[in-house]
Amino acid sequence: MEKYDVKFKKKFGQNFLKDVNIVKKIVNCANIEDNSLVIEVGPGGAIMTRELSKVATNVLAYEIDTELEEELSKRLYDCDNVDVVFQDFLLSNLIDDVADYSYKHLYFVSNVPYYITTPILMKLIESGLKFEKIVMMVQKEVGDRFSTQSGNKEYGSITVLLNYFYNVKKEFFVSRKQFVPEPNVDSVIISFSEKEDKLPLNDFKFFEKLVRDSFQYKRKTLRNNLKGYNLEIIENVLSNYDLDLTVRAEALDVEIFVEMANALKK
Repeated sequence: MEKYDVKFKKKFGQNFLKDVNIVKKIVNCANIEDNSLVIEVGPGGAIMTRELSKVATNVLAYEIDTELEEELSKRLYDCDNVDVVFQDFLLSNLIDDVADYSYKHLYFVSNVPYYITTPILMKLIESGLKFEKIVMMVQKEVGDRFSTQSGNKEYGSITVLLNYFYNVKKEFFVSRKQFVPEPNVDSVIISFSEKEDKLPLNDFKFFEKLVRDSFQYKRKTLRNNLKGYNLEIIENVLSNYDLDLTVRAEALDVEIFVEMANALKK
């Protein structure tokens, strides 16, 4: 079991994994191929970073806590293929950063701070970069939301957006007892593989706004949540699925949202 001589900071959501066998299992989920660049956010005590360095050509890790610089330097002293950038990942210029590397396959593998899970995923999506696979440790309830189906109460705007781009798979459960300090929640490993047969979309930004507005008040119908849109066009699309404006957003599959967005943005 890994031991850490660091001061954990709650504001950065620092909970470090302590069992290297769990870490190896996470890395194996990514199926990292040769000639690869792996991005990691929050290397923390470097337990995952070291395992990634064994299978990736290069690892680019972002760490917001500058006080970990000495600890990471010690733990990664023999990992010549790892670069740690001490910066808030959400403020980074990801496209410029990866342009410094020569690679054939791009991956994202990380035990991310839970409070920024969704912003990280949206940054990856909006970068336009093609990831072979994204593997993330997330809070169990968040993992349920990401991987659920329409009609379930966990289904929300982020579910729709992620499922437009990716095949989302719940890989395995991780107990809170595997972390130091021990968090108040259990975790789950989720993987995202890009869909090769994505539905044509006229305007992603508009689609994203439509989806978020549809879920603005979860208990309200589309008629109430989408008052600012052309309801006649929306109703025409819904009628193709034997639905009407009294339906709630949680009942709609991804393809219905895509069809609605494209019809509105013709």
